Amino acid sequence: MNIKVKALKAAFPHTLPVLAGFLFLGVAYGILMKSIGYGAGWTFLMSFLVFAGSMQYVGITLLTATFNPLYALFITLMVNARHIFYGISMLEKFKNTGRFKPYLIFAMCDESFSILCSAKPEKDVDKNWFMFFIVFLNRWYWITGSVLGALLGNYIKFNTKGLDFALTALFVVIFINQWQEQKNHFPAVVGVLSSAACLLIFGPDKFIIPAMILILIIFTFSNKKIYKGENL
Repeated sequence: MNIKVKALKAAFPHTLPVLAGFLFLGVAYGILMKSIGYGAGWTFLMSFLVFAGSMQYVGITLLTATFNPLYALFITLMVNARHIFYGISMLEKFKNTGRFKPYLIFAMCDESFSILCSAKPEKDVDKNWFMFFIVFLNRWYWITGSVLGALLGNYIKFNTKGLDFALTALFVVIFINQWQEQKNHFPAVVGVLSSAACLLIFGPDKFIIPAMILILIIFTFSNKKIYKGENL
């Protein structure tokens, strides 16, 4: 069997939860874009070039507000600052990916990061192609959903309030799946407790970056324990 086909078949099942979530969220995003006057073409470009789900939702507000590039830059950094920590944790995994590295870095999203942290290909499956197809498929799920939503925007009219909760639900499903598959729950427990503590201290609008910093510090000083696979 062709090395690419084998990697694609191995990667696809891991992305099915993302497929369900991204098509739904993408359609909602496309409908919202259409509602402010941006059709399928602009929606495609936003999803293809930007590819930042949360920020794209925020971008809808920016597109309808007074042009303020500094504010747009600041809010983008705030919303997507978590990717800095994703990148740090992926340094070792992407170390020998060669020509795949630029795309793996660009196409990384929360869901792909979560899958790559837990999913392991079979011994006869090429690791680089396996990772490539995970991020490739997830990216195109989102693009397809958003364009479909923009195309349907002329015909579907309903209140979209609360639709973005599907993304939270998707995170919960992936977290539960990882918890069941992994014997070492130390990273998961650290993430939950650190986030909860920072939420209580800094509030819902400012807890993400402190939580990420706290998680990074804990992992830095306990990396030996993590790599040995010891349970908390």
